[in-house]
Amino acid sequence: MEERSFAIGVDYGTNSARALIVDLKSGEEVAVAVADYPTGDLGIILDPSQPTLARQSPRDYVECFYRAVGEAVKLALDAPATTSGKFSPERVAGIGVDSTGSTPIPVDAEGTPLAFQEKYANVPAANAWLWKDHTAIEEANAITEACLNTGNGYLDKCGGVYSSEWYWAKIWHCLRENPEVFSAAYSWVELADFIPAFITDNKRPETLARGVCAAGHKAMWDRDHGGLPSEEFLTSLEPRLAPLRTRYASETYSADHMAGRLSEAVAQRVGLVAGIPVAVGAFDCHMGAVGAGVSHGDLVKIIGTSTCDITTLPLDAPVATIPGVCGVAAGSVLPGAYGVEAGQSAVGDIFRWFERNLTPAQYTSEGQALKNLELDVAKLKAGESGLVALDWNNGNRSILVDQALSGMILGTTLSTTAAEVYRALIEATAYGARVIIERLEEYGVTIRQVIVSGGIAEKSPTIMQIYANVWNRPIKLARSSQTCALGAALFGAVAGGAFATIAQAQAQTVGYKETIYTPEANACGVYDKLYSIYRRLHDAFGVKDANGNLYSVMKELIAIRDASRV
Repeated sequence: MEERSFAIGVDYGTNSARALIVDLKSGEEVAVAVADYPTGDLGIILDPSQPTLARQSPRDYVECFYRAVGEAVKLALDAPATTSGKFSPERVAGIGVDSTGSTPIPVDAEGTPLAFQEKYANVPAANAWLWKDHTAIEEANAITEACLNTGNGYLDKCGGVYSSEWYWAKIWHCLRENPEVFSAAYSWVELADFIPAFITDNKRPETLARGVCAAGHKAMWDRDHGGLPSEEFLTSLEPRLAPLRTRYASETYSADHMAGRLSEAVAQRVGLVAGIPVAVGAFDCHMGAVGAGVSHGDLVKIIGTSTCDITTLPLDAPVATIPGVCGVAAGSVLPGAYGVEAGQSAVGDIFRWFERNLTPAQYTSEGQALKNLELDVAKLKAGESGLVALDWNNGNRSILVDQALSGMILGTTLSTTAAEVYRALIEATAYGARVIIERLEEYGVTIRQVIVSGGIAEKSPTIMQIYANVWNRPIKLARSSQTCALGAALFGAVAGGAFATIAQAQAQTVGYKETIYTPEANACGVYDKLYSIYRRLHDAFGVKDANGNLYSVMKELIAIRDASRV
């Protein structure tokens, strides 16, 4: 039998799914295929009357698995031999899957999405509730209040605040938004769990392999308090939530475990062989951190439509609540370690918003608006615009955990240019990231280096240099441009027995680009001043009962601007 030296990672992002086939001896990427979700606006079901609503079609998820994996297999069969030789389906050691989250899907008793039924296909509540759906703010606040009032400790490892982006808040909101859909749903399954279950034909909610990543970070699952929140607590929120606890698998697993084996029906559709091991699923950025080589002391930032910040801690580390950090969950990133997650609700989405709605015509030639803008952004010095912005256009994920916030640009004059505004938005996302870094370090998390991955990191040296200057620390770039899919593939390889541990898989396949962005001393000094202003605005608008007079802010911005233009 030929050595099984290839693995497949399938990455479900916000707008598309992509499949990567990787050589496990060298990390060479044999083939990559992308399938855009066909339903809605860039794959998202929207409602103009509810700007915080964001749903997706589960049919798109299944169809895009077939399209992306099938195309990747075809490309790999035609590709030249790599270090391990020529690709063949028989040489696939395993398949891994990652996805956005929390993206729960209402399903029937067999684990089939309600949206597969004609009756519910066009009902937004019956489709997947995308991570960026923020319709459940009221429910999230109620869950937070209930946890604090009872002192049950459910939020101790979730940053002390429950988010409208997460599992229970969305389910509860569905009950209120569309009681018929809630009643028709036997259970709810995260996208990261649904795809491995679907392709292994093990979809029943009580028996499918639930990942600890989704459960621990979004559903308040913790072994120390017996798994999910108690039936008594769920009943206190809303009695109809309680039965869902018994329709959720009693155990959860890290992604190095096998969820099942590829079914014959799915294998035929994508040109693979049945029986290939399929790993337990996890969230995209957690697997992306693995694909970027994360180990203790590393902070990996996956920069896309939003950002996710991931680091790890030893299991014997003293773990306390880190206020505003999305969660600390054992095994959610590296098996045998705590995974720590934070992030920003919008980064690439802010840039895309500016591009689509506010970019002047002179920059929009050939569909290269942001690239053209960055040419002028790069000419500006730190502080030269006289602007500071808040990066809350889609709320704040960390550390405020408040989706009832919005963006702001301060300091505009009649001479303010589009490039200056765009630079201010870039800087705002950098300031928001610095808040997270400082919060982690404040609570004893060591960060020795920052590693970045994602399309923005790949395509924009200007943004990366601004980030290095704002953070005043060097930035390394992961070698793979598909770290999420690579991490998924590595977990597939471990689940399939090609490696004994994920650390061995990383050592064999992960690398970094030669480019390292180093801080520029002059810019760092200016950004320290601007960041101080950002923090004052951050607290004034984002922290309840915060003290602080903002009278001098505009004058300080003008002074920084004038000094930068000398």
